[in-house]
Amino acid sequence: MQIRAIIPADHAALLALWQRTPGICMRPEDAYEPFCRYLARNPELSLLIETDGTPIACLLVGHDGRRGYLQHLVVDAPWRGRGLARALLDEALARLAALGVGKSHVFVLGDAPEALDFWQAQQGWSARTDIQVFSTRGAS
Repeated sequence: MQIRAIIPADHAALLALWQRTPGICMRPEDAYEPFCRYLARNPELSLLIETDGTPIACLLVGHDGRRGYLQHLVVDAPWRGRGLARALLDEALARLAALGVGKSHVFVLGDAPEALDFWQAQQGWSARTDIQVFSTRGAS
């Protein structure tokens, strides 16, 4: 098993992984075209681990030049507990640091207990209580 950058051809397999993973909220931005735009805007940052050509873990990673943004950190259920999520996280943060991005954020749904447990257990990460997140779908 090796960590490698996600490419557009991985979309269908990753979509299937996300859809079968509790706590991952699928949005229109997860469709093929927005996925490809995201990868093009953030080259070599989004990562996956595969076995026998099938992704078993992934992490979408982007940045705005100042802050990194992590999304869809997923390890397929049979592969959990082997340090794969931590390996993806460490590699992503190293790649962001190489670009001069030293601070990152992750948004975790309140009804995703496994994800909340993972992030609360990560050294150096803490839940923010001083902000609220507001979102828009943008202009139609």
